[in-house]
Amino acid sequence: MSDPADPAERLAALVARGGVLVLSGAGLSTESGIPDYRGPTGRLHPATPMTFQEFTGSPAARQRYWARSHRGWQRIEQAQPNGGHEAVARLQRAGLLGGIITQNVDGLHQAAGARGVIELHGGLNRVICLCCRAISDRDELDERLVAANPRAREALSTGPIKPDGDVELAEPEIADFQVVDCLDCGAGPLKPDVVFFGENVPPERVAACYALVEASRLLLVLGSSLTVASGFRFVRRAAARGIPVAILNQGATRGDPLADVRLDGPLGQLLPRLAAHAIGQPARGALRAG
Repeated sequence: MSDPADPAERLAALVARGGVLVLSGAGLSTESGIPDYRGPTGRLHPATPMTFQEFTGSPAARQRYWARSHRGWQRIEQAQPNGGHEAVARLQRAGLLGGIITQNVDGLHQAAGARGVIELHGGLNRVICLCCRAISDRDELDERLVAANPRAREALSTGPIKPDGDVELAEPEIADFQVVDCLDCGAGPLKPDVVFFGENVPPERVAACYALVEASRLLLVLGSSLTVASGFRFVRRAAARGIPVAILNQGATRGDPLADVRLDGPLGQLLPRLAAHAIGQPARGALRAG
């Protein structure tokens, strides 16, 4: 017999009602081999990501970014959805989700079959020109960078990939790297179509996310420390409207005081069980952390 006082059982019952808005963060993708920025303690890892101001203000910074990102792109592109991504897509197909907002830029929700995902911070699979604002495909840019740097793949770094998709390189490798510009306007510097640290999320995207919060019955936070305000504001809005907030994460989060339900554990294990219980299918293992 299920225990209605058990947090996991309460969460399954809430999800089964439908109208769930998912807000996912980097912790959902760690089991796919893409690290998060902060880890379970909530503290930033030693490698601090490049800021928007640094990228736009310095050709040398752009050269460093693209040299590192070019090496890391293959590994991001080859990453596969894990059980957590697949569980979210399964909940959506069952009609239980009202929307999906992700803070991730890896495209793994879509690769798992999810549709209509709002990428709060953009996606690494697209590139934007800082002058003419033309959007192009990352694979197309990758081919151009291979042509401009034929020896780059020979020196492919074997170091750990970072959350924003780049890897550490020796300074001589960076100095030799040739950056390419926009094909549409012929001169504009290119930037991945993601929101860098120090850059604002487009206001129309924020408005669309708020509208999803207002229409939801439950805000389900998956794998986010909620340290950054761009995601935490939606938790605050839900709590202010009396919409239940549930958080599944490894480690404490900034939103814990506002959460109605809180589970700590690996999402690749917890989410498939949650989806099975909510949909009413047989599940492997109890729906609880640990």
